[in-house]
Amino acid sequence: MKVYVYEHGFIMSGKAWEIRQKLKEYQKDYHSVKEWVNSVSKSLPRSQ
Repeated sequence: MKVYVYEHGFIMSGKAWEIRQKLKEYQKDYHSVKEWVNSVSKSLPRSQ
């Protein structure tokens, strides 16, 4: 299972059950996927 996070989104690759499990894991901290992406994108380094 791999999760690639970008400034405006993300890509998850893996088996369906792995992706569902990872989303349930993130659900404990974030109410929506958008909230998670916004939170993570703020911590990414900005390229200049």
